[in-house]
Amino acid sequence: MALAAPMVAVPVATAHAEPAVSAKAGPSGVYAKSALLLDVGAKKVRWSRSAHTKRRIGSITKVMTAYVVIKSGNLDRKITVQRKHVAYLHGNGAGGSSAGLVVGDRLTARQLLRALMLPSGCEAAYVLADAYGPGWKGFVAKMNKTARGLKMTNTKYANFDGIDWKGATMYSTAYDQTRLAAAAMKLKEFRSVVGTKSYRVPPTSTTHIYNWTNTNALLGRYKGMTGVKTGFTNMAGASFMFGAKRGSRELVGIVLNSGSGSYKSRRFTDASKILNWGFGVRSADLPVLSRSLDDGRFD
Repeated sequence: MALAAPMVAVPVATAHAEPAVSAKAGPSGVYAKSALLLDVGAKKVRWSRSAHTKRRIGSITKVMTAYVVIKSGNLDRKITVQRKHVAYLHGNGAGGSSAGLVVGDRLTARQLLRALMLPSGCEAAYVLADAYGPGWKGFVAKMNKTARGLKMTNTKYANFDGIDWKGATMYSTAYDQTRLAAAAMKLKEFRSVVGTKSYRVPPTSTTHIYNWTNTNALLGRYKGMTGVKTGFTNMAGASFMFGAKRGSRELVGIVLNSGSGSYKSRRFTDASKILNWGFGVRSADLPVLSRSLDDGRFD
């Protein structure tokens, strides 16, 4: 069953004035239209590009979904997957990535967080939003309230998964999303979820077996990678919120719209170049990634 979305015009991306950054002052060869790198310990922005320009962020929206759920607590509660949650993938969520949830299965919120963040399950986002809202509209209101509390002043959420619903107004900025990344990575449960490469739910009398793999191609490939989340829709382009730690130094950042179509993997090379620059290592030290990453899924 398709969800009714508000018919509101989508704003054109606008830029906020910010200091110019010379090519010598930051990483080179970065394709992303917006980007930011934050030194967590120093609480200092090390480099940015169009950090205050409003853009769609795709499934990076799910970071806020997970953050709101974790902050709400009661993660061992069992939630039943309903028919409307799965049917959503054929309605407003058409084209969205799926965790393969089966109608009638009862999973804990903790398990559903893995379904949300690893394979980027859009139906898992709906299940959690429905349960924690209560109702998805109430949940989205909580997302926006949380954003205001984090001083994400140029962010508006319209749904729980970032899919481009027709007529829905939703946007954020590299600056705002990096603020969220820094806050979310302070939560032990969140950090555990996004740092997991794969997760298995064994079959029981109330649930099928599930095997989920993280869409973050840099986990296990980039030294010190800790998370965080991919995002892609046709309107948003390929984006990636990322974090890495080497020694006592921790960096988080984001790239928005690094390309699309056959260039989705650019978000990972963009992130690697930015992190290499931040850690002071050779930019030539980049992980080798498969072209299979450049698929057409909305993740």
